[in-house]
Amino acid sequence: MRKSGYYSSGEFARMAHISVRTVRYYDKQNILKPSYVNESGARFYSDRDFVRLQQIMLLKYLGFSLEDIRELLIEDMDSHFLRNSLELQRKLIQDKIEQLQMVEKAIADTSEEIRRSENVNWVHMLDLIHLTNMENSLKSQYQNSSNIAARIRLHSQYSVNPQGWFPWLYEQCGIQDGMKILEIGCGNAQLWTENRNRLPKELSVVLSDISEGMIREIRRDKRLDGQRFTFEVEDCHHLPHREETFDLVIANHMLFYCEDIPAVLDEVKRVLKKGGGFICSTYGSKHMKEINELVQEFDHRIMLSADRLYERFGRENGKEILEQHFHEVIWQPYEDSLSIDVPEPLIEYILSCHGNQNQYIVDRYTKFRAFVAKKMSYKKLTITKDAGAFLSKKW
Repeated sequence: MRKSGYYSSGEFARMAHISVRTVRYYDKQNILKPSYVNESGARFYSDRDFVRLQQIMLLKYLGFSLEDIRELLIEDMDSHFLRNSLELQRKLIQDKIEQLQMVEKAIADTSEEIRRSENVNWVHMLDLIHLTNMENSLKSQYQNSSNIAARIRLHSQYSVNPQGWFPWLYEQCGIQDGMKILEIGCGNAQLWTENRNRLPKELSVVLSDISEGMIREIRRDKRLDGQRFTFEVEDCHHLPHREETFDLVIANHMLFYCEDIPAVLDEVKRVLKKGGGFICSTYGSKHMKEINELVQEFDHRIMLSADRLYERFGRENGKEILEQHFHEVIWQPYEDSLSIDVPEPLIEYILSCHGNQNQYIVDRYTKFRAFVAKKMSYKKLTITKDAGAFLSKKW
């Protein structure tokens, strides 16, 4: 028997301009399951399934494998996830357009050079190969943007402290007119976009990140003017700046990701002026501990951060590490917690973590959502925050 508002596999395929074979293949690969299967085994799809198909087709067009897509998409397509996903897709398309424009220009320049000299410049040909082999960076950018946005949204919407992390961190920086500042691992530059109305008129800020995609994204953000801000792709292990260039260097929740933390600190010290400041934020062992307890109650195999990043550089050991390179090292705690009564933002945060959670949650999303919602049915979830920033000076 057929339900009202549902389409057969053939109707669904015709409306989407794909083959029935493709619909069946996506079903078999567990990335697009039918919304309804009748007693005789016939499969039917709903309008909501078109939303998921749109995401699948776009990510496939942008070079993602079906395995990538299966991990990136979850079963529940409510408005919360859909809105955030569409915004990230829009940014990804902007990246794709920019990359294709670069390829077009490189092809035109190379063709014109061959026409003029009748010789092939093999260096330009290598550049073309590199430009047309950028799909991995697009995948990384999509995932990084999605993860960062999910974490920021959770903290901005459900934090108890009304000040907010980025306004607080800005105050720790003591920024004044005429300063030269470097932020390493700037991400989406939210420290600056949130505090742009507080910035002095005379300021020079270099926003750097190892991700080309992140730098492209913040270059497009018209809230940061080109007079005070420059945007650079840089590896903080090898900063391309002269000695004693900056009055202040900022590293917001990024040192624990670095392969060689002492080498990064040596570079920061080198580019700082004498008496210059270094602000680096991190968290401690109790940070978000209730979320770890929650997911392990659901499935004891889940580890949200197998690396235990706070052990590499955290509240407990950061002072000792920094004192090998700087002096006057002071820990400033940020007093806050989360109070959450809606499952989706918390689940979105959990799926963004650097652990193995996707392996155990993605295929059981509906069950996991019901588990989290039940926990919240009694009272709001209170989540501990154990974060802050170290303030230090160059000798």
